[in-house]
Amino acid sequence: MASQGQSLGSKSDEDCKESFQEELLSIDSSLGVQNVESLKFLCINLVSKKKLEKCSSASDIFNHLMEEELLCNEDPFILAELLYTTKQNHLLQHLSYTKAQVETLMPTRKKVSLFSVCLRNLLFELSEGINSQTLKNMIFLLRERIPKTKMTSLNLLAHLEKQDEIKEDNLTLLEDLCKKVAPHLLKMIENYKRGKDISIVTPPLYHGEEVFSQSDTKRFLGALLEAAVHRMYGKHRGHCVIINNHSFTSMPDRRETHEDAKFLRHVFEWLGFTVYKHNDMTKACMENILQEQKSHPGHADSDCFVFCILTHGIFGSVCSSDGALIPNQDIMSHFTAQECRGLAHKLKLFFIQACQGENVQSSVPIEADAQNTERGFPSILNSAPTEADFLLSLATVSAYVCFRHKKKGNWCIQSLCNHLISLDPR
Repeated sequence: MASQGQSLGSKSDEDCKESFQEELLSIDSSLGVQNVESLKFLCINLVSKKKLEKCSSASDIFNHLMEEELLCNEDPFILAELLYTTKQNHLLQHLSYTKAQVETLMPTRKKVSLFSVCLRNLLFELSEGINSQTLKNMIFLLRERIPKTKMTSLNLLAHLEKQDEIKEDNLTLLEDLCKKVAPHLLKMIENYKRGKDISIVTPPLYHGEEVFSQSDTKRFLGALLEAAVHRMYGKHRGHCVIINNHSFTSMPDRRETHEDAKFLRHVFEWLGFTVYKHNDMTKACMENILQEQKSHPGHADSDCFVFCILTHGIFGSVCSSDGALIPNQDIMSHFTAQECRGLAHKLKLFFIQACQGENVQSSVPIEADAQNTERGFPSILNSAPTEADFLLSLATVSAYVCFRHKKKGNWCIQSLCNHLISLDPR
C-alpha cells in the first residue's frame, strides 16, 4: 500500500509539472518580441548575459530561470513579478495570481529589483516612456554611435549602456538626449540622481517582527544624508570575502548555510563589490586568504572592504572547518592601517554569523551555530582593533548561541541583506 501511495503521489507531481509547463507555453504564446526583450533586460542579473543573448522566446528565459532554481511549479512568483513589472497583468491568471496579490507580496518577495542594478531599473522605466516617434528622433541624433539595425527603445538604451555611453555616475548623454526630444523623462533621471525614486520598504523577519518601521527608515536616511559619511566614489566599490563553513571534522554540519552565502553574494555583487566565496576553510586556508587580501593591490582604488564569516564559534572566536579556534580580533588585525595601507581611512566591515557561547536565550525548534566540545576556550579579547573605520557585527551577544532556520538560513544574515537592499539610498 505504501508503495502504491508513493506512486500515486509521484504521478500527481508529474501532472502538476506538466500542467505548469502548459501554462508557461500559454504565456509564451501571448508575448511578443518587445515583451521578450523586456524580460531579458529585467533578468540580466538573474541569468548570465551569454545565455540571455541566445534567448529568442519567453520559453527560453523560463527554462533558464528554472535551471537557476528561481522558477518552479511550486513557486512561480518570480514570473508573476516579471509579468507585473512589464504590465502583462492579464497573464497572471495562468499562475493563479491577481494583480492585487502580486502587489501585496512584492515588498517581501521581489527578486527582480533585488538583484538588478539600480541603473537598469531607471533605463527600463525610461524605455516605457519612449514612444515610436521619440525613439525615431533619438536614433536619428545617435546615428553615428549606434549600429544601423532596427532597435526598440530598450535595445537602444541597453546598447548605450554596454558601450559605456551611459553609466551609473555619468548620465550626461542620456540627459542631453532627453532635453532635445523627450523632456518629460528628465524628471525621472533627476529622481534617480537624487535617490528619491527608491520605495523604502523594510521586509519583515521570518518570525514576523519588523525591526524598523517605514517612518523610522526615512528618518534614518534623512539623518544619514546630513551626517559625515564615507564617500563611495572610487574606481572600485571594493572586495567582499565570504567564508562559508558547512562541513567540519569534529562538529555537526551547518545546514542551509549555503542559502545565507548565496544571498550575501547576490546582495554585495548588486552593491558593486567583487565577491570571493570560499567553502569549508581550514585554519591554514583561512590564513592564506587573510594574507592574500591583506596585500591585495586592488584595495588602493577601492572604497570599502567586507569580510563575512558563516561558521561555528565560541567566546570571541570562529571555528575553521578543521576545528581550530581563530579569535575575531586576529582576523581583523590584518586590515589595520599599519598592516594594510590600501585600506587606511576606508570602511572595513566584518559580519560574523557564529555563536559566542553555549547559553540559550529561548527554546525554539531550530539549530544553534555552537560547537559541542569539552575543551577550554580562550577568554574574550577586545572585539576590534582600537582604530577607526572598523565595524564588527556579530549574530548574537557574548556567551550566547545564535540560531538559524532549518530551511531559510540565519535570521541575522537574512535581515542584514534585506536592510542593505532597502536602505541603499540609490
